[in-house]
Parts: sequence; C-alpha cells; structure tokens
Amino acid sequence: MKYLPIHVLAFLSLAGAAFTQDAPKLLRAGIIGLDTSHVPAFTKLFNNPKADGDLAGIKVTTGYTGGTDMPASKDRKEKFTQQLRDMGVEIVDSIPKLLEKVDVVLIESVDGRIHLQEAREVFKSGKPVYIDKPVAGTLAEAIAIFELAKKNNVKTWSSSSSRFGADLIAMKGNAEIGDILGVTTWGPCSYQSGTPDLFFYAIHGIESLYALMGTGCETVSRTKGPISDQVTGVWKDGRIGTYRGIVKGKSEFGALVFGSAGVRQGAKTISYEALCRQIGKFFRTGEAPVSEAETIEIFTFMEAADESLRQGGKPVALADVLAKAKAEAAGKLNP
Repeated sequence: MKYLPIHVLAFLSLAGAAFTQDAPKLLRAGIIGLDTSHVPAFTKLFNNPKADGDLAGIKVTTGYTGGTDMPASKDRKEKFTQQLRDMGVEIVDSIPKLLEKVDVVLIESVDGRIHLQEAREVFKSGKPVYIDKPVAGTLAEAIAIFELAKKNNVKTWSSSSSRFGADLIAMKGNAEIGDILGVTTWGPCSYQSGTPDLFFYAIHGIESLYALMGTGCETVSRTKGPISDQVTGVWKDGRIGTYRGIVKGKSEFGALVFGSAGVRQGAKTISYEALCRQIGKFFRTGEAPVSEAETIEIFTFMEAADESLRQGGKPVALADVLAKAKAEAAGKLNP
C-alpha cells in the first residue's frame, strides 16, 4: 500500500479545515403565513443552489399556511401554499410544529392584525424572527411586539423591501445631492379594511421616505382623495417630507430628493433580493439593519396620518399618538 507524503497529508488536512470554516452552517428557515407573493419569491432566492453571500446556507424547509378572512389572505393562501409544496417545502398545521423543525423564522402573513399573536408564539422559542410589513395591525401592537421580543431576549426586525433598492441607497451620502433637505416619495396606494389606511401598501413609499429623511418627524397632516392620498411630515430640524399615494392612474415607485448641492429623482426599483440578503445577514449576525426606534416612528407617522384625516387634515403631533399607543401596548403584553 502506497502512503502519501507527510507534507501532502498536511496540505489536505488544512484544505479540509478551511473548507469547513468557509462553509456556513445550514440554517433551516420556517415561514409563517403563506398568503403573499413574498413567500414563493423569498423561497426561490434562499433555496437557489447558486445562492451566494448572505443568501447562502439558508434553506426554507417548513411552512405554516395560517391566514385570515382578509381577502388578500383567504383568496391567495392556497395558491401560494401549493407553490411551496411544489418547491419541496414541508407544510405543517401549527406554529409549534414548525418551530420544532427550523432554526430561524420569517413571519410573512399578509394580514398584520395577527402578527402579535404569531410573534408571541415564536418568541417563546428564542429563535430570531424577521417580520414582513406591516410589523403589526396597529401601532400599539407594534410596540408590544418589540417589548415582547426584549422580554424573551429574541432578535427581531421588520421592513419593506423599498428601502434597499440600489438607486435609493445611491441617493444617500451622494456628493451631487449634498445634505438631504427634503424628500417626496410616491407609490401605489391601496387599502385593507381593519387596519390603518397606510399600513397595507403605502408603507413601501413611507419606508423610502424614512430611509432618506431619517427619524425626527414631529407633525403629520394628510389629505385623501379619489386620485391620490398625500401625507406631509415636518421634521424637528424644519425639513419637510411628503408621501403621495397613487390611488388612480399609472402606478410606480419613486423619490425626489432635494439637497444642498442638487436635486435628484430615482428609487423606482424595489428589490426582493436586496431585502433577503439583509434578512440572511440578520439571521447570521443578529444585527437588524432597521432599528426598533425607526420602525416605531414609521408606524406612528402612519397612525398620525389617520388621525389627521379624522381631524380634517389638521397637523397631528407624533408624540401624542405615540403616548396613547404606549398606554394601549401595556395591556397587550400578556395573552
């Protein structure tokens, strides 16, 4: 029997060790709520054999259909559930069964009204959770979700994909724009009864607004009509940010940024891949790319917009809306 030289054996041993170190541990992902197009889209990205970077080493293995009576849920969940079955994903009939089989969790239920209930179950497992937009059905429930996450020492975050588009990111820190002095964003705007108007689809454009403006909005006023839905925020430094929801007419996403050095238009692209890369990185590092504070302010902005509409378009202070929601959230922390 012929033996390999010692130096060759040493090389093979080091190469094998390096390969083991470089190959990320497989994370089994579970999806709760199979009633949105995000579910098959995200699964294709994570389960692609050629997935690289932050997408690599994460595989959607298990799904729980869930769903509610919201038309956007009940009318689509069977179709998307079957698409996951066809992709080899195991479908289970409860959240506890899903949690037994996975390492990380995505809550994708299109109806934000059940996110608190779903998150409460998942947080007990200690597994990291990404919660798709909207993070909850009300601002108070959003606050409760983050409080419960901290109570259970669980990492979680939520975001629209709109903030991760390459052309939007290119507007930040752009020398040709300079300091951002104001922003107008726009996008398709449709509503679902049972949740604040802007939670369902307008959130995409409002996430883009916040990605560019940052936090610090103090008051919000809103005008809603059959063609458009316009929300204007005044930031504490005097800057003004506006969202225009396109109710009727050609629908597309975009942003107009007013800077100290120039004015630029862009941000038409919404990237599921860019979002999923952020989700993958979060599952590996535990570091959320969007802070709890920013997410809470975004939802305060949207609920303040509803309150402004009830008051005939008068400016509403975010601080007042947030204080009321915090009081309501305290009663939601226990089942």
